[in-house]
Amino acid sequence: MNTINETNFKFPNQKSVYKGKVREVYNINDDLLVMIATDRLSAFDVILPRQIPFKGQILNQIATKMMNDTADIVPNWLLANPDENVAVGHLCEPFKVEMVIRGYVSGHAAREYKLGKRVLCGVEMPEGLKENDKFPNPIITPSTKADNGDHDEDISREEILSKGIVSEQDYLVLEDYTRKLFQRGTEIAAKRGLILVDTKYEFGKTKEGKIVLIDEIHTPDSSRYFYADGYQERQDKGEHQKQLSKEFVRQWLIENGFQGKENQQIPVMDDDKIIEISNRYIELYEQITGEKFVKASSENVLERIEKNVLEFLASN
Repeated sequence: MNTINETNFKFPNQKSVYKGKVREVYNINDDLLVMIATDRLSAFDVILPRQIPFKGQILNQIATKMMNDTADIVPNWLLANPDENVAVGHLCEPFKVEMVIRGYVSGHAAREYKLGKRVLCGVEMPEGLKENDKFPNPIITPSTKADNGDHDEDISREEILSKGIVSEQDYLVLEDYTRKLFQRGTEIAAKRGLILVDTKYEFGKTKEGKIVLIDEIHTPDSSRYFYADGYQERQDKGEHQKQLSKEFVRQWLIENGFQGKENQQIPVMDDDKIIEISNRYIELYEQITGEKFVKASSENVLERIEKNVLEFLASN
């Protein structure tokens, strides 16, 4: 199976390329960004050795659909999708915070709660909740990159403003947009029989100073979903919730002795495990979007992407 591990394109007027854990972003003439979703898989801030067939296509197409489904309430950076793995949009200056919003006591919030903490990122969490219970109202718990750029760190609204990371005027917009997007995401998920548990949004500013949504939105890599059917019954019985996210990958890694810590060996994923993960991502796509997943041709995949991007750039 031809998967995309990395790209090394040289597009006309290309100024630079940034390679993240999963996406590779080409700056075209300080005007456009060409974002290519690879098939790389990361967990615990580590890129795993093998790629997952169709993962990049799945993430790109979910993010695109969700951006289109929220464009009426929050502006975004997206202009076009010339290829199944590619999004092209306005070049933006990203804000140095990620806007994490949580509707439930899950993941990081649950771990902190179990330690007895009742304040997360400056936000109070009520007493008497158990893991995966719903918060009375969604809470915004921002994060920022550590100095070495590897790990996300919790940060409060007060710290963001006092350190001048974001101006108060801009931060009020980020909060407003975050709540609107989460509300819309919750409504979309409910129509699919899902609960949007928590997610993160990233924002940037266009050259004109307009704040827009960038990067991905409501994908299984950036969000946690529960199945709505049986949620309350599982809570009442103290059972684990049925999840729809890449948490299943993390759990498999933990079971095989890996959590990204020093001197830990990444367990070997055989072909069967790779195919299983790919099929799970396809299931995620179909559940989240309510649409059948159509696999793009994986023959000469890099040539396909290059051809489609070049044709787009030539016509714009």
